[in-house]
Amino acid sequence: MQVSERVGRVKMETIYTSGTYLTETQTWHAEDSPWKAAQISKILARNHFQPRSVAEIGCGAGVILKELSRIDCLRDTQFKGYDISPQAIELASRMEAGNIQFSCEDLLSETNADHFDLLLAIDVYEHVPDYMDFLENCRKKADYKIYHIPLELHVSSVLRNTFLVNRYSLGHLHYFTADSAIATLKDTGHEIEDYYYTSPATELFYLHKSNKKAFANIPRWLFSKLSLPFTARVFGGYSLLVLAR
Repeated sequence: MQVSERVGRVKMETIYTSGTYLTETQTWHAEDSPWKAAQISKILARNHFQPRSVAEIGCGAGVILKELSRIDCLRDTQFKGYDISPQAIELASRMEAGNIQFSCEDLLSETNADHFDLLLAIDVYEHVPDYMDFLENCRKKADYKIYHIPLELHVSSVLRNTFLVNRYSLGHLHYFTADSAIATLKDTGHEIEDYYYTSPATELFYLHKSNKKAFANIPRWLFSKLSLPFTARVFGGYSLLVLAR
């Protein structure tokens, strides 16, 4: 039985709380987290922003916050991770320290009055059924927000109908291009401060090697020298990192 078939039998809204997501991913993608933290650090540095309080919604195993806490300019920053999955928080609790805490709750619930300098939503809102309402609420929880959005809607994925693969294996309910991702943020009241393309397909290849991925990375690498937006629209393999207010 394929992964998508197994997960497809579980209601989408329960895959994170039932243990299904951890079973399918094994690590909650913790191996990718140091790279994601490096991207966050980069966009903070190039915008000269040093937040004193940082929250991550959908924090998973908590490795992103742990990695960020090791950066010199963020050593005095307070970090708090939120996730609705008890399995994720069980993993994340191993990362707790004096300035890092984790909570198994919905940060956006009406009973939560917490507010932060910076909110991280890293590969999250493509999972949320009502993503517009989710983003409107995220906007109110922090002065600044950083979003990382996979760009799964591209010429190659449409022609091969492969963008649906992540619907059941990863719980991705919505699919974006760079333009639609930015438009979604603007439509939910965000002011875009900065953004750039990230390349998980090539930069994380050493963690997820396969002949198929190696072959696909050849045109990505070649065409990226001419135009990153064009390469992302045609071949995929990119995400968008956005700093917004």
